Amino acid sequence: MTAIDLWLIDTRQPAVPAAELWPLLDPDERARAARMDPGAGERFTVVRGAVRRLVAARLGVPPAALVWRYGPHGKPEPAAAGGLRVSWSASGAFAALALAEGRAVGVDVERLHDPRTAERMAARWFPSEEARFVAEPVEPAARAARFTTLWCRREACVKAYGGRLAQSFGVPVGGPSPVLVADPGGLGTGPSRLRDVPVAEPFRAAVAALGESPIHVNCRVWKEN
Repeated sequence: MTAIDLWLIDTRQPAVPAAELWPLLDPDERARAARMDPGAGERFTVVRGAVRRLVAARLGVPPAALVWRYGPHGKPEPAAAGGLRVSWSASGAFAALALAEGRAVGVDVERLHDPRTAERMAARWFPSEEARFVAEPVEPAARAARFTTLWCRREACVKAYGGRLAQSFGVPVGGPSPVLVADPGGLGTGPSRLRDVPVAEPFRAAVAALGESPIHVNCRVWKEN
């Protein structure tokens, strides 16, 4: 059993804490935030600042000293992480950071997708059984919820394997949570474990970890003091 620490982050922090997090960002992160509109840039600053604080606390280093290295498809990891593996995701006002020792992880957070597009996207991108599962409910909101749940699982898997989203479309991730992904197809080699994470509406979230052994998710809420 692998314990995964999952930090839930509300990006709607007051302006003063967001300003206090700005100095922790590296030049590339600051440049990205500066190119965004003010609201999006402030949310980005909160997410990256919170990630730096939490990862640095685990590694025992100053947050501003963290250096990220990037995998072939852009997955970030601390350059001097030892056995710590990380993944984070953000969607509007909500973000999440997953931390695990010695096991690659992926996390995804999504706001509920538009019901008008959920069924169409599932039919185009998901395995046939999952597409039928999404299309089954009469209520559009239920179809959107099912689609978003499966989309989160797929994105979490992609991040755990360090692959690309297109490589995951044929990989089955349906069924009751937790899910064993026995064959990741083009994403990589070896199985992985998936688990849905209960979060506030209108969001869905999922965590994935490489390997067959089960995972346990410890959820915590981050707030800037």
